[in-house]
Amino acid sequence: MTDIVDELKWRGLIALSTDEDALHKAFADGPVTFYCGFDPTAPSLHLGNLVQILTMRRIQEAGNRPLALVGGATGLIGDPKPTAERTLNAPEVVAGWVERLRAQIEPLLHFDGPNAAVMVNNLDWTQGLSAIEFLRDIGKYFRVNKMIAKEAVSRRLNSDAGISYTEFSYQILQGMDFLELYRRHGCTLQTGGSDQWGNLTSGTDLIHRVEPEAVVHALGTPLITKADGTKFGKTESGTVWLDPEMTTPYAFYQFWVNADDRDVSKFLRIFSFRSREEIEDLERQTQERPQARAAQRALAEELTTLVHGAGQTAAVIAASRALFGQGELAELDERTLAAALSEVPNVQVTELAAVTDLLAEVGLVASKSAARRTVKEGGAYVNNVKVTSEDAVPSAGDLIHGRWLVLRRGKKNLAAVEVTGA
Repeated sequence: MTDIVDELKWRGLIALSTDEDALHKAFADGPVTFYCGFDPTAPSLHLGNLVQILTMRRIQEAGNRPLALVGGATGLIGDPKPTAERTLNAPEVVAGWVERLRAQIEPLLHFDGPNAAVMVNNLDWTQGLSAIEFLRDIGKYFRVNKMIAKEAVSRRLNSDAGISYTEFSYQILQGMDFLELYRRHGCTLQTGGSDQWGNLTSGTDLIHRVEPEAVVHALGTPLITKADGTKFGKTESGTVWLDPEMTTPYAFYQFWVNADDRDVSKFLRIFSFRSREEIEDLERQTQERPQARAAQRALAEELTTLVHGAGQTAAVIAASRALFGQGELAELDERTLAAALSEVPNVQVTELAAVTDLLAEVGLVASKSAARRTVKEGGAYVNNVKVTSEDAVPSAGDLIHGRWLVLRRGKKNLAAVEVTGA
């Protein structure tokens, strides 16, 4: 068993802990049964959730037993957002999302061996509970003055939106989860994001009141920030999801490839399962030869393989290379190519036109005269083939999968034309 607390600290994964020395001892005396919860408030998990799942995996691989909780009950309520009340989803929708989230978590943890992970659902211990039982057996242990002091609640209380009793009660439900898992599975640690600290400690507080002899812990990971000030896990097209239908494997891969040099060291430590030596070597390469983007490519390949599999990773790497003239575009499967081209400027046309017209229409050049200069200077490409005539017009036979032309100006400026009526 490795010293997992020191490992998590080195990776920058501990922001808050109820008692770090006691947690050290608990792991040393281990194994520790621990849990992290994921609410089905959307049909997919995202990169913020991935931080928690991979932290669970690290703790598991250090010899401890994870419980992955998908909140079929808490997902019907939703934890308080900072600004406004959540929209409540229908029970059948939430139930469907529970299954989708379970399917995303299961490949990322180990469900066999001496510390096999267990999937749990808090609907199992709440759906048969009456309101009177809930208030008498659980609610009596919570003090309203402490509840309103929790950061998430206090922000809402001080906002124009206020907070409903429904969302105010969320922390009671999460506290009950920890108590139930303590009783059912001997769970003594809850992990989660530091923004959930009030909800995490509601569980430790409840257990201490109900089971005074119990020794339990909470551990909060830091919120990840980006050096350029933009929100982690977001792109121009929105949230980076784990579901390949919501964020394509190509876009997922590109998110990591495009990571800022100032962020990549932090991302490696948080997300990569490489050793310290390997990570430190990649950090050195970033400092010495940042243009090679070795760390970003290594991280992109590792995480895309972890989330989407080796086959999809190979396909997106092939697409990335082919788009820039280092492979055959025609050999890419239609779905991967479509995903790749959705990430570059593109236009739809109903009929083929001269290359110079297309270059201007898609925005690779400012005008048709600029397009002609680009062709004359040898900087225009269609499907990675250099255009040699200013009057060149692509034929229907040039369309990849009968749909696309890939245009390039110089080495790095890409765009796509989709012909819908040719």
